Amino acid sequence: MLSEWNAEAYHRVSDPQVSWGRAVLARLALGGDERVVDLGCGTGRLTRELAARLPHGDVVALDASRQMLEQAVAHLAGVSPPVKFVEARLPHIPLAGWADVVFSTATFHWVRDHPALFSNILIALAPGGLLHAQCGGGPNLAQARAPADEVMRLPAFARWFADFQGAWEFADDRVTAGRLRAAGFTGIETSLESAPIEFADEASYRAYVTTVVFRLHLARLPEELRTAFLDEVVERVRLLPQGFTLDYWRLNLRARRPRHP
Repeated sequence: MLSEWNAEAYHRVSDPQVSWGRAVLARLALGGDERVVDLGCGTGRLTRELAARLPHGDVVALDASRQMLEQAVAHLAGVSPPVKFVEARLPHIPLAGWADVVFSTATFHWVRDHPALFSNILIALAPGGLLHAQCGGGPNLAQARAPADEVMRLPAFARWFADFQGAWEFADDRVTAGRLRAAGFTGIETSLESAPIEFADEASYRAYVTTVVFRLHLARLPEELRTAFLDEVVERVRLLPQGFTLDYWRLNLRARRPRHP
């Protein structure tokens, strides 16, 4: 399934996502008693830090992946107040009018329909509620995906990618601002920032891209072809000036639901 991940592996390799998320969380002012939903909570590493800032609040951790949620339940055991968990696939959000804050990092780019996503976030927010999020955007991973695009066309692999379209929406800041405005948000702030990741060696690069960047590519292939596919990608990456570096770009989003219609 598209929504399923190797949650144990992701928990190990997701330091970049957690680092970006901590910076986003640091920019979020909280009184400590808000109701906050973490959309795309993953294994709960950042949700734990979010919950620590809400001693008198409520936190809902939402994710489409059951494996991610199971890992999050274990990781967040004993957190006070207890985190509530919801399994749902965005853009669906079964929390109408509940949230004071919708918080999310490294998730929205996995949702193809951003207009529907933003409309549903507006519905999930209480009047005056805040969307505070970050995801991949703009030219995110364009250089990193180019070698895989080339490998997909090789005779050994092409049949498996005949209808491959990816599952990403890397909108830029201007497009996103327009979509937020069309959904009914006000006080809109969007921006793009470069956030490259350089890996120390081939092994760490392989572990990361297997779990995250090329997860869907590898899932299309029979198991016996997956290593060969990644070998071909790595051979091409070695020739790139940036080497084992992923050209991540982060899209920052901040907007409010109006207090009155």
